[in-house]
Amino acid sequence: MKQRTKLSQQQHAEAHQTQQPAGQEFASAEELLRHDAAQTSVPPKIAERLKRTTAAAAPPKTGWLKRIFGGGNL
Repeated sequence: MKQRTKLSQQQHAEAHQTQQPAGQEFASAEELLRHDAAQTSVPPKIAERLKRTTAAAAPPKTGWLKRIFGGGNL
């Protein structure tokens, strides 16, 4: 009986180890978000709504420096 319990504990530990991927550290929150975005697929309905929303948004205003000096390189 003891051998059976010991074996089941060992099997449980092995199964637990194989299920969890190795941890990964990120240098910044932005790096974590980029990694997560690369791993996550966006549902088609949400992607379509996002496209419509961003298309309807007003373009960003031109800054006062560009208005004064123009759009060329300074």
